[in-house]
Amino acid sequence: MVEGTILRADVRYGRGAFVLEARFELRSDWTVLFGPSGAGKTTLLRIVSGLIAPDRGRISLEQRVLVDTDTRLSVAPGRRGIGFVTQQAALFPHLTAQANVAFGLQSLTDDRLEARVGEMLQLFDAESLADRKPDRLSGGEKQRVALARALAPQPALLLLDEPFAALDAAARSAIAESLRASGVPVLYVSHDLADAWQMNVDAIVLEAGRIEAQGPARDVLAPYRERVLEQLGMERSVRA
Repeated sequence: MVEGTILRADVRYGRGAFVLEARFELRSDWTVLFGPSGAGKTTLLRIVSGLIAPDRGRISLEQRVLVDTDTRLSVAPGRRGIGFVTQQAALFPHLTAQANVAFGLQSLTDDRLEARVGEMLQLFDAESLADRKPDRLSGGEKQRVALARALAPQPALLLLDEPFAALDAAARSAIAESLRASGVPVLYVSHDLADAWQMNVDAIVLEAGRIEAQGPARDVLAPYRERVLEQLGMERSVRA
């Protein structure tokens, strides 16, 4: 279990009619970021990862300052120690699954690199995919490889932007277990209330660019209980 503050953020970003103002801390090893489409969830993850610069604000990760607009500090995305996996697995099409996972590990010796890649592929039950290129992988297999690649450099935080949307409940559960076994803290964007409810993790509710609530999922999501029960009912019907 993670102890202390993992991530601290206080940012503002505005373009046109949309303005995101978010101030929060992550203290849990697994936090679900929930909210309707257009609430700003993906924008927030892109700011934390460094793909978007906030108009103002400060972000720190494990006591290391990544962004401070007052001092014009902004650490480059590749130097933040943050992994990021989206709904569309962005694998290098000319590389095998094994080479994709190894891509960010050039500083390791050959023996350590081979061991780390093997460990990551095993974690996500993807060892049989090692020699395949992305055009020979299913959507779910691509996501397993993308997750293995994101975790391979041992990031301090992993951002997930609905990478399991196309997977069934059993596959989502298996991958979530693998991620939690890795020990890397996760901030996970989801529209699926049932996932957060069942795992009983921490949750942040983001609506119209504002954080409306944060805390244990079953407390924070209590106002959405009817929708949770509906989603759980639909999943049981599919399994039946």
